[in-house]
Amino acid sequence: MKQSIVTLDMEGVLTPEIWIAVAERTGIPALRRTTRDEPDYDKLMRYRIDLMHQHGITLSRIQEVIGTLEPLPGALDFLNQLRARTQVIILSDTFEQFAQPLLRRMGWPTLFCHRLIVTNGRITGYQLRMRDQKKASVAALQSLNYNVVAAGDSFNDTTMLAQADHGILFHAPANVAAQFPQFPAIEDYGALLQLITSKL
Repeated sequence: MKQSIVTLDMEGVLTPEIWIAVAERTGIPALRRTTRDEPDYDKLMRYRIDLMHQHGITLSRIQEVIGTLEPLPGALDFLNQLRARTQVIILSDTFEQFAQPLLRRMGWPTLFCHRLIVTNGRITGYQLRMRDQKKASVAALQSLNYNVVAAGDSFNDTTMLAQADHGILFHAPANVAAQFPQFPAIEDYGALLQLITSKL
């Protein structure tokens, strides 16, 4: 029987959506747009970078907002219980420069993500670790003979869920759940832990 490993999205599954928090703190509602609204990640990031440039938002201002965020209620207990049972890797389309405060609060779980390009304190671009890194990471783990159980909430998680041996939607908006009925849609951490555990 294969060993198992779990891959989880971060924002919306374990932590609040960073960009929504930034939109609320900076008073720029247009920054609320996420991968739930715009499946094209490159288009979304260019839109965000343009907005930050227009409004003079620096990386340090965003990091200040992230520093005030906590994991979602129940997320830390869920993650700790899951990590006591199996190895967990967080696969996220966030950036190294954003993730540190949240990783600290979650006990430094392993994270695969991207990197921002910063010039004079301003975000001028971003560097993908690789294209569709969530799906590629799951495929790589499977090539190492792992049974992979994956959970995510958004359009940019669906290739990861489809690649995994078992894909689960968690806290997904109705439009994502409706478009991907092949994945069970779970709403609370207790049920998610139970379902993941049954697939290990």
